[in-house]
Amino acid sequence: MNAGLLPPEAYVAALAGFRNMSVNRMGALLRHHTPEEAWAVACGVTPARGPIAQVLARSEVRAAWRRCTDERPPEQVWQHCSDLGVQVVLQGSHSYPGCLLHDPLPPPVLFVLGDLGLLAGRRIAVVGTRNATAGGRQAARDLGHGLGAAGVHVVSGLARGIDGCAHYGTLAAEGEGRPIGVVASGLDVVYPREHRDLWNAVADCGLLLTESPPGTPPEAFRFPLRNRIVAALSEAVLVVESRERGGSLLTAADAIERDIPVMAVPGPVGRRSSVGVNRLIQDGAIPITGPDDVLIHLSYQHGRSALVPADLRARPRGDDIPIYRELQREPRTIDGVALALGHGLVEVAMGLARLESAGWVAQADGWFECVGSPL
Repeated sequence: MNAGLLPPEAYVAALAGFRNMSVNRMGALLRHHTPEEAWAVACGVTPARGPIAQVLARSEVRAAWRRCTDERPPEQVWQHCSDLGVQVVLQGSHSYPGCLLHDPLPPPVLFVLGDLGLLAGRRIAVVGTRNATAGGRQAARDLGHGLGAAGVHVVSGLARGIDGCAHYGTLAAEGEGRPIGVVASGLDVVYPREHRDLWNAVADCGLLLTESPPGTPPEAFRFPLRNRIVAALSEAVLVVESRERGGSLLTAADAIERDIPVMAVPGPVGRRSSVGVNRLIQDGAIPITGPDDVLIHLSYQHGRSALVPADLRARPRGDDIPIYRELQREPRTIDGVALALGHGLVEVAMGLARLESAGWVAQADGWFECVGSPL
């Protein structure tokens, strides 16, 4: 392939695989240079501008980058991405996820298999220890299944244990909710190897993404970086099991840094796999005992769509009509609606979510009220 015909994504994809190329360095490089200029800087052909000039003042970095330009030419990397069907998405492009735009450490580039449009839907991260108990694995499957059946996409890291079980549950639900996997290697380097079928199912039925180009091995330092993306893509992070230390607690910390709610499934006192989750709850995480708790929380926390004119809104149907009628009387909390109608909290929560999404009701501080013209 002629280098002059390469798109900007080809140069960034090649740069992303360099040794000594951190997220911050890549970001600084691309803030002061176009992708093609950035490649010329790495080759030593063009002088660097901005803070990256100080980085390249170090001879070992200059030497490492120049070796990489020979080992990983953009033509080769771009062809590899094309052969695999991997989409390369640059920060600032129209395809870049909106939930990452204002992140404190946004990935300069993403490598994607599957449907990026899923990131416009409801999204909950379900994470936890790799060394999960039988009960923890079942809880993760149940949560993944319940959320998937309710139309909520489940974000996780495709690791052994809780992560994989959550995605197996989501896939088994065969609902509108899909699995979203964020991995720490290239999309052609399956890790763990026993998750190859799961990996392929997530790519086929949902969304699989990474900030590492094809061919990248799952090096240890990449996992904490992966965790921040899991958190940033989610409306809330739910930890199912965690020991005193572990990657899922790092994901929870990333969520807290981003003002994203943290949930946790409480576990037996004294069990090693429950130390982390119980401590999260002590520190203010929302206790969760099943999918219904998550769905109720989502109905309080999130107004999904901007209000639209009444003549464009899909009219309420079925069980949503009495909920709307009740709110026409006066604003109510979810508990107030449930009590007035004699319905269950989950049933009312899902009805309110549908009405809110369609623009018929709005909520503030847990109170719901009708919007626009009456039925």
